[in-house]
Amino acid sequence: MIELTINGRQVSLDADPDMPLLWAIRDEIGLIGTKYGCGIGMCGACTVHVGGRPTRSCITPLKDVAGAEITTIEGLDPEGQHPVQQAWQALQVPQCGYCQSGQIMTAAAMLRDIPDPTDADIDAVMTGNLCRCMTYNRIRAAVREAAATLRKEVTHD
Repeated sequence: MIELTINGRQVSLDADPDMPLLWAIRDEIGLIGTKYGCGIGMCGACTVHVGGRPTRSCITPLKDVAGAEITTIEGLDPEGQHPVQQAWQALQVPQCGYCQSGQIMTAAAMLRDIPDPTDADIDAVMTGNLCRCMTYNRIRAAVREAAATLRKEVTHD
């Protein structure tokens, strides 16, 4: 039995410890926002947060995250009100949308570490998340907008 906390909820899985976290999230728990892209950790579509860090769930075995706190796109903000999610919608970032949950999860983690990123920072962090539709300019603009929103929230607290 493997114990996890997913989106704040305790979960016990009777699954193969070598099962990739992605399949546990999608097939065992039923959260389908995290996508399968390449299966080798290169595209970023499967990105979730493990202990607050962006992690490629397609190559992360369950045994490596036992006891960990995991956040999927569904748990970032269940109402879709996280500043990154709002910026993505406001700037109409997605085209096909397949990669977007991984993009959003990577951007949200980056903004915790780098609250005022330069374009070079954004490009360096987001470069591992591939977008077949090539919406990189809109992604960069949405990250800048979300960063500005988050900075305003901090100054108003």
